[in-house]
Amino acid sequence: MVDNDANGRHPDEMNLAELREEIQTIDREIVEKIAQRTYVADTIAQVKDEQGLPTTDEQQEQAVMDRAGENAERFDVDANLVKAVFRLLIELNKVEQRENR
Repeated sequence: MVDNDANGRHPDEMNLAELREEIQTIDREIVEKIAQRTYVADTIAQVKDEQGLPTTDEQQEQAVMDRAGENAERFDVDANLVKAVFRLLIELNKVEQRENR
């Protein structure tokens, strides 16, 4: 899936510098989304702690991985790569949750 940039240009119409600028914008957006996800995961950890629930919820983790695979297919991205990224995010959140308990 290829979208136009913020100025409505298709990547085929952009020069190398413009393409690199587009990558920088996308990278910043990815980091922003990771930060948002981490904030929500931290909030979930607080709720789990308040309710005396365990850090690990294998059923929820599997649901996240399933959604990651489905989204990868939807956007024609390598599912193994996407699942690896999500596995890393999940593991990092679990480590952080354990450290904060």
